[in-house]
Amino acid sequence: MIADLQPAQGGYLAHYERHWQHGVKEVWSWLTENDKLTQWFPELEVGELREGGMIKFNMPDGTVIPMDILELSQDQVLAFAWDEDRVRFELHAESDGGCRLVFSEYLHKITEHTPRDLAGWHVCLDVIEALLAGRTIASRKDMWNDWYVKYKQLTDTVLTSQA
Repeated sequence: MIADLQPAQGGYLAHYERHWQHGVKEVWSWLTENDKLTQWFPELEVGELREGGMIKFNMPDGTVIPMDILELSQDQVLAFAWDEDRVRFELHAESDGGCRLVFSEYLHKITEHTPRDLAGWHVCLDVIEALLAGRTIASRKDMWNDWYVKYKQLTDTVLTSQA
């Protein structure tokens, strides 16, 4: 399901929600343990897992961009800076032993790059789901291409409605 994108506090909020048949602790490990994190987002690395700590974005040219961890609550919330924006993962235990993941990205503005990022996060969440289930994704690029078209339409629609 495509993310919800709405105006919010001087910017925009993209909101994704997933329900997984895996416990909170297991899903949390995929968000915070480097050996698992790099399987779904190879450029990310946890530097210091604490509020005020950092996530590192390892660029292909060897540059490392530090991103501040803005909020951390063990097994519940991980929020960090994402360039001028911020991302937030929330985990909620469900009665069936699974968990609900809520991912949001606060965008200070929508740019031409926004649909690329939104499609990327969408694919990342799908990859985490596949990894949790012991599956692999044949082509992340093909998935991204399909979602990019949808997120381009979504951002265009949101911008048109704001004009």
